[in-house]
Amino acid sequence: MDLALWIVAGLMALVCLLGSLKMFLPREKMAAMGASAQWVMEFGPGALKAIGAVELLAAAGLTLPAVLDIAPVLVPVTATGLVLLFTGAVTMRLRRGERATIAADVVYLGLCLFLVWGRFGPGAFAGWAPTIGP
Repeated sequence: MDLALWIVAGLMALVCLLGSLKMFLPREKMAAMGASAQWVMEFGPGALKAIGAVELLAAAGLTLPAVLDIAPVLVPVTATGLVLLFTGAVTMRLRRGERATIAADVVYLGLCLFLVWGRFGPGAFAGWAPTIGP
């Protein structure tokens, strides 16, 4: 279980790291990358930079706290934030009628939900997991 959670955390950190590139690319260039990237035209440059910054911080938050053993509770907290981010992404794709390009966001949402469940539950890092009872 722990290995699966580490793999998912690493994969989602990579996805977020690649997604953070929107901080550095002009939105016109991103929109030209294909039909699945047309959504960027609905957001201003500042909003895209903010989304990219959130994804960059998420990439760090999914791995560094556990690797450095400094507040590892931040891993599932970060995954919870990504659940919210990808819920917004799925909602936006549904609103735009992009059902053909929604699959990746749904998969990422599912992986983040698995990470939240695993790291708050059975795969919690030792020493900080909540205990119930005496």
